[in-house]
Parts: sequence; structure tokens; C-alpha cells
Amino acid sequence: MSTHQVINPATEELVAEIPSADEAGADQAVAGAAAAAPAWAEVAPGERARLLRSFAAVVDAHLDELAELEVRNAGHTRGNARWEAGNVRDVLNYYAGTPERLLGKQIPVAGGVDLTFHEPIGVVGIIVPWNFPMPIAGWGLAPALAAGNTVVLKPAELTPLTAIRLGELALEAGLPPGVLTVVPGQGSVVGRRFVEHPDVGKIVFTGSTAVGKSIMAGCADRVKRLTLELGGKSANIIFADADLSAAAAAAPGAVFDNAGQDCCARSRLLVQRSVYEKFLGLLRPAIANVRVADPAADAGADMGPLISAQQRDRVRAYLDHAQIDQQAAVPDGPGFWVAPTLTRVDSTDEPIWREEVFGPVVSVLPFDDEDEAIALANDTEYGLSGSIYTGDVGRALRVARGVRAGNLSVNSHASVRYWTPFGGYKQSGLGRELGPDAAHGFTEEKNVFIATDRKDDHE
Repeated sequence: MSTHQVINPATEELVAEIPSADEAGADQAVAGAAAAAPAWAEVAPGERARLLRSFAAVVDAHLDELAELEVRNAGHTRGNARWEAGNVRDVLNYYAGTPERLLGKQIPVAGGVDLTFHEPIGVVGIIVPWNFPMPIAGWGLAPALAAGNTVVLKPAELTPLTAIRLGELALEAGLPPGVLTVVPGQGSVVGRRFVEHPDVGKIVFTGSTAVGKSIMAGCADRVKRLTLELGGKSANIIFADADLSAAAAAAPGAVFDNAGQDCCARSRLLVQRSVYEKFLGLLRPAIANVRVADPAADAGADMGPLISAQQRDRVRAYLDHAQIDQQAAVPDGPGFWVAPTLTRVDSTDEPIWREEVFGPVVSVLPFDDEDEAIALANDTEYGLSGSIYTGDVGRALRVARGVRAGNLSVNSHASVRYWTPFGGYKQSGLGRELGPDAAHGFTEEKNVFIATDRKDDHE
């Protein structure tokens, strides 16, 4: 079996060497999950709920350990890493309420009784990205397990450590072997095998739109169930009647959080022309004051490194010909650093405006009125998230209804709450995660009609 080196992106030092599964290893994991599936589906709802709560409690007991793993493996700030571990705990607790509430319906019909049941799909394959390894794993595995499925989970090659530890903690919490199996390996090997394997009934993928399209094609060939959460190029729309100081103070966090490696990053900044220069005057110092440092060495860091040298170089290439307006300072020496950067654009055709940079870069463009703001926000192949800053409630609702995106915030940049649905329009994805209905996406709905007419009524 081959191995993969895990590198600390802030220091470029080796953190661990992780075995990388081959196709046979993926098949073995799926076979174990398929063997465990019937018994897990038959676990009484209350007992399955108890096991998920136990899993949440074990995660909580190891929250600091999980957070420290993510700081070293992914370069996340300590505050972010602790939130991410806590989010796994909270999502498990939330979906622990599902087994006893996975309700069907009784539908009025003539001549009998009609019932619906939500039954587990079987084995669910979850493919997790490197930008938010812990929470995105939890968003998939918690509702899938709650609905009675078993899970095989492939973490990203760059960030496998917290997923591996979650798999160990699941066993410690009492989940039976085979119910949750973590399979580190290459996407082209393990991920592809999940898509191809006849015993995997559904794929959950978060990652790039290009890879998502190939996975969708593979699932289509097998009529396999699928949820996709893909790219984004979200807009942050600032109207002249907004609290400009608050909007400028919040804007850096909306795009530089996790070094901009966030599908929800508000990387297109639209500012009403009448306050354009005033807003930029407020924004520049907010960007200059972003503190970039090794999160393991500096607990006060606002931003850490990018995940890899490849990602760093990709983002820097966008900046080579950009109109740079403002940047923050970055550390010297080792690490995959890119400065938080504000750029101006003259045209919506510029690649830095149209393409998902996936780094700490925000581009700004003025607009004149509400209709133009909506048109510019919608002028993208993506539709995941976005923000609207205004003091006019009517305008906030009009623009929110006009922007074609799945998750919008008014006078805020909050995109994700585990108790509300999350997902995108257009090429940002397919289906929804989180919220009260997520577990239904991991079931087949069965309809059963029971005739109740007496035979002698027809004789």
C-alpha cells in the first residue's frame, strides 16, 4: 500500500505519513459497510439516536485534540478549528433527533389505507474536500447515519487527519464496526471506486465544479443518488443606505476567512457608485489590519496559510496582472502565504472577477442602482451564497429574491447554520445539506397501499 505525506502548510514540515488505499482497499471498505447495513437499519430509532448522541459526546471530549489536528494539518486558525470540531458535535446532536422523527404519511385514498415510509438507501459514499475537512464530513455522515445508512468516507489527500480520528471516535462511542469507515486515498482511485461500486447507493461530494461534473456523469450512468456542493463566486452588495462602517469592517472576514478557501467567500464586492470611494476608504485599513500568521504559533492570527504550494501559486497567478489596491502583510520564510488582497476591475470579463480564485482575494466594482446590482450579482455560472448590505427592508427582500443563490444574508455574512438548509443554484451544486429535511435525502420513499374493502362488497 502506498502512503501520502501530510504537510503543515504554515511551516512546510511533515506532519504524518498516511496509508493510501487502492481499489481493493476501497472495495473492502464498501463490503464491510454493506455487510453492516442491514443490522444498522434495524437498530431501534431510540437506540440509534442514543449512539449518535454518544458519538457527539466523545467528539466534544476530544474537541481540543481535533482542533489541534486541524491547525497543523490545514493551517486553520485556532478559533476556526475549535468551531469546526464543535460543529461536528452539534450536527451529530441535531441529527440524533432524526431517527425518532423520520415520519411517513397517511394519504387519504379510496378503498383502503395508503402509507409512506422513509427507508435507508444502504451504503453512502462521502467525498470530503480539504478546505473544511471536519464540518463537511459531519454534514454528510450525521444525517446519513441517522437515516439508517452506513457510510464510507474518503477525506481529501491533503487533510485526512481529523476524518481518521473521527472514525476512531465513532468506534469508541459504540457505533458498530462497518457503520462508519474512513478510507484515505486518491480521489481518482477511492472516490472513483465509490462512484462505480454497485453497493454504494448514494454519493455526497463537496469540491470543485469540474470534478463534481465528472462524478455526476458517473452517477448518471448508474442512476445513483447524488448530492453535490460545488464552487462559488458570491457577491457582497453594498448599497449607499447601508451602515458603511459596519459593512467595511465585516467585508474582510467574508472573503479572507480560511484564507479565502471557502465556496461561500464573498469574492465579488459590488458597491453603489455614490459611496464607492468612501467605502473603499473604510475598507482599506480593515484589510491592512488582517493579521496573517502561523496559527499554531500565534493564537491571535486572523488568517493562516493556503493549503499547498500548488494552491498558493494558482492564486498568485491571478494577482500577477491585477490592479492591486490594498494588501495586508504576510510572514517571511516557510509556508504557503498569499496576502489578503483587494483588487479593482474595469470589466466583468476579467478572470479574477469571473473565476473562483479560492484564495484571499476580493475584487471590487461599482454599480448604479438596484437592478444593476442584481444583474451583476447574477452574472456568473455559480449561485451558492452572497450578502446584501442595506438599511431598507423592502430593498433587502427584493434583492434577496432577485439574486439567484441558495444562501443569502442581509447585513451579515453568515452562510451556514446546521439547522437551516445549505446548497447552491446553477453550477454551485445539486440538492441541499443540513436543516430539518437533510435526512430525507438519504432515504428512499416507499408507498404502500392496503386494501380495506370487504370482499363480499364486490361479490
